[in-house]
Order: sequence, then structure tokens, then C-alpha cells
Amino acid sequence: MLFHSLRVGALIALLAVSATGLRAADPLPTPLDPRGLPGPLVVAGNKVPSDARKAFIDLAGKDKAKIVVLLCPAKDTIDPKVALAPWTAAKAKSVEILETKDQKEANDPQFVKALTEANAVWIEGAGTAHFASAYHDTLVEKELKKLHVRGGVIGAGAGSSVLEELGLLPGFTSREFRSLKAGCIGLDCGDDSAVVIRGRVARVIGDAAITVHIAKGAGKPAADEEYKPGSLLDLVQLQRAAFNRAAKEPFPPANPAAPVVAKGALVIVGGGGAAAEIWKRFIDLAGGPDSTIVVVTSAMEDPLAPESAEEKALKRYGAKNVVALHTRDRKEANDPKFSDVLLKAKGVWFSGGRQWRFVDSYEGTLTEKRFREVLARGGAIGGSSAGASIQSEFMPRGHPLGNTVMAAEGYERGFGYLPGCAVDQHFFARKRTADMTELMKEYPQYLGIGLDEGTAIVVTGSAAEVIGRTKVAFYDTKKKSEGDKDYEEVFAGEKYDLKERKKIK
Repeated sequence: MLFHSLRVGALIALLAVSATGLRAADPLPTPLDPRGLPGPLVVAGNKVPSDARKAFIDLAGKDKAKIVVLLCPAKDTIDPKVALAPWTAAKAKSVEILETKDQKEANDPQFVKALTEANAVWIEGAGTAHFASAYHDTLVEKELKKLHVRGGVIGAGAGSSVLEELGLLPGFTSREFRSLKAGCIGLDCGDDSAVVIRGRVARVIGDAAITVHIAKGAGKPAADEEYKPGSLLDLVQLQRAAFNRAAKEPFPPANPAAPVVAKGALVIVGGGGAAAEIWKRFIDLAGGPDSTIVVVTSAMEDPLAPESAEEKALKRYGAKNVVALHTRDRKEANDPKFSDVLLKAKGVWFSGGRQWRFVDSYEGTLTEKRFREVLARGGAIGGSSAGASIQSEFMPRGHPLGNTVMAAEGYERGFGYLPGCAVDQHFFARKRTADMTELMKEYPQYLGIGLDEGTAIVVTGSAAEVIGRTKVAFYDTKKKSEGDKDYEEVFAGEKYDLKERKKIK
């Protein structure tokens, strides 16, 4: 999409700073929970479009909506009748006005009773000073947060700056976007636009586009990108992009490590099912049928089946001790008890699905550390489709909103068991050769690997042995391409030296 300068509007700026590689002087906002916000938010500009009001009332339950309108005037007072009119016209079950300048009244249980019973709050006005002086650290503020946690909807027009005071979007602020530091994002809603946030996804509504601004960093210039009505934004992806730009050592590096697996072995499968040869090879590399093998199923969409296809396949081909591991909760992924099984495991298999879910659940956690320790002990790590791409240093197709984006800023870093490489899957079956060509133009420092369906590479040291159904493509930008192909094909039964970037005779 085109980039351009931001216009004046209702600005929300995200002070997003990386959890790793931080500048000491940078603030540390709380990262968004990858599982998303508990309750919806509707954020509009100075002129609230009718779509925003409709979205708010729909999310509140239409005729079952119990709405509280919280008045936060910036300067002049707000006419209560004018503030009530849109919601009474929508035939909500109940609509009440709350306004005070007195913190004592804001701490009165009777005053906040309507908030305890409401399922929706609309903040009218842009009076952050009013909110801070009247409501900060009072029962009103506490009940607003409780409503959000229990799934209630909160909306604001010009009062979007008040959402900053509530901290409902951690790290977001209405400070001037032209002075945003590295690690910052701005969402600029004009007079006729709004965003509806559910979970982690924001949908643009109204009659005009919004603008997303990301500050410069990671060798990238500051970016202003326009999103038209109907567009979707993944807020976690945007935040992760800002985190990476703020890091001292942003990803990807200009000179990645050589593609060598010092200990253990990798079995990387291109999706589309794996033949007996592949499963049996993985079981052998993981210590044989009696070894403990952990299947990580978190790339799959909820709800998960009682037993994954990968678990069934491993058992079918002889594995006797197969254990599934799954969470969406990073706190649980940091609990030693959750991943204790990895201490005795000799094999880890990553399922198919979407690779960004592995990142959200495990990146930087104790569980991820223990995955790596299995390999360091001489064990085997395997995976297919999403479970293939997560193993490489550069992770293609990581965007949470779709798998067509090869380089999704914020979701480019895989777990890196295979350094110096970018692994794509379903390669020839889905005609993805041109996609890798474009990725290699952007990041020529990597060795591109395209795995066809039903085909795997078994990596030990720097040697990649191709097994399975068909072939694998290797993209080396350091070599001149011959003929009409900019990649080298290596077929089942052949080997390729990843470090030397040539076939092993």
C-alpha cells in the first residue's frame, strides 16, 4: 500500500518497545496479549460516522444493550440530551448519563451502580484533563476496566484520548505523531472514519480511510500507510513491528549465521502429508520407538481435536510415548510444570496450521528454551507446513491475517533451528516459486528453501538430505541462475550442502 504523511485527526499512538534489545531510555509499555482484548472497542474521530454508532449498539446487544454515556467535556459542557439522542433512537434497553467533576462522587458506589450493570459505555468528549481530575483511580475508572474485562464494549469519538487514560490498549497514547520515537505506532482516524477492535483485529469502518504510522527503525524509514473502509489490521502484528524497529539488534540481521545444525537433526516437511519413510526417519532420529516425543499443536485453530493427525501418525509408525503440548497462554508457557515433559523428550514435532501461532505462544518463553535444549542434547526436531517454516531463521508467510505475505514485519523471525535460511512449504504444488524469488530480492543474505508437498529435508550438520515424494528448490542469490530458473532443484535421494550451497555428489 502507498505511504504518505499523516493528516490531523483523532490520533492514537502506540509506544511499543521490544521486550529484547531495548534501549535503556525507552519506556516499557505492556505488550498486547496475543489472545486479544477481552472486550470490543469502537474508536472514532471528531465526527462519529453512523457506522461507528451502529457497530457499538450491535456489539452491545441491540435492544438488550445497557449503555452508560460518560461525559468528559474538553472545555464547554456537553448537552446531556444531545449525548443521549443517538442511543435512545437505537432503542437500547437502557441508557444513562454519568458526569461529575467531584472525585468523591466518582467514588460513591451509588454513582457507579449503572456501570456495574452496564454492558456498554460510550465516552462523549475529549476531556482527558477532566477524566484525569474527576475519574482517575476512582470507582468509575475501576468499573470501566471491569466492564472491559467481562467483555463489555467501550466506544469513544473525539474522546479516544480518554482510552489512553484507561490503558485499555497498553502503550497507546494521543501524543503528537510527528515526534514519535522508534517503536511507536499511530492510528489516525479522520472525521468520517473509525475502527472497531475485537480481540486483536481492528476493522476500518465509516466513509474515509485511516492512516497507520510506524516510526523509523530497523533500517526502515518512517511509514504512513492508508487503510480504506473494510480493511483489517492486526494490532499485535503492528506492535511487534514497532518492537522490532525499537530493538538494538533488529531482525533480520545483515549477516546471518551459517546454516549448520551443530547437534541433533531436523526433519523439515513441505506439508501435504508425510509418507511412512519420513515418519520412521524422524522416530529413529528421536531415539527410537521408546523415546518420548512431544507434538506441539499450537499452530492449529481452536478448538483442537482430541488427538492430532501428527500424534496418530507417530503412533501408527511405532512411537510409543507421544505427548501433546498446547497453550495460547504465555504465562503457562513460562511455567516449568507445563513443559517438564521436554526435559526427557528426544523429539519435538511442530504441527501444521499457521506458524505465527507458535510465535505468539512460545517465543522467548521457557518452553521455547526447552525446545532448543532437545536439539542441543542431540535429539530431533521436526515439523510440516507451518511446522517447517517455524524451524527456519527467517519465517515466510507469518502474517496473522493471511498466508500470502512472504515478509510480514513483526512476524519474520522463526525459532531459528536452521540458521541462515528461509523455508517455504507446499512449494511446487501451490506454484510458489515466484514468491521466493521476490523474498530473495528483499533479503538476499538468506538461502531460500522451497519444500514440495510430501517431501522433506533431513538436516544434520550442513547436509540436507531430500527424502519423500518429489523435490526441493534451493535459492542462492550469490550464484548466477542458469536458464529460466533462479533456483536449483534437488530430488529425493540427493543431498545438498547448505553451507557451501551446492549439491553433494
